[in-house]
Amino acid sequence: MSNISTSKEKLLKAKMRRFKIKEADIVERFIRSGGRGGQNVNKVSTCVYLKHVPTGIEVKCGKERSQNINRFIARRILTDKIEEKELGRRSKIRQEREKIRRQKRKRSARAKEKILKDKKKQAEKKVLRKSVSGEE
Repeated sequence: MSNISTSKEKLLKAKMRRFKIKEADIVERFIRSGGRGGQNVNKVSTCVYLKHVPTGIEVKCGKERSQNINRFIARRILTDKIEEKELGRRSKIRQEREKIRRQKRKRSARAKEKILKDKKKQAEKKVLRKSVSGEE
């Protein structure tokens, strides 16, 4: 896999060995990507589809224009998913996603009302602080 540093490749292979993921157990297919990338994306099958047969986990990656980089990223995502499944705990990535989802979640009507009430109270304080013109 070119364009990827050898240290990153070694780390990925070591992680795959740690979780007993063999290349023979992975079904790999290449699909045409969509979106940005121009003619390269439209003509060349750069999107990578991986399926780990023993666990049934499927991964699809078409983030980059290069097939080699997508192969690397797809394998990394696959190992992360297998790690998450085997260890039975939430990965850091999933925790981050959930945190962002909670932050973006729409506030309830009661919470909105409370926030607006506090804002209104603060605005009234500011109005009272203003000096009255003509009385000095």
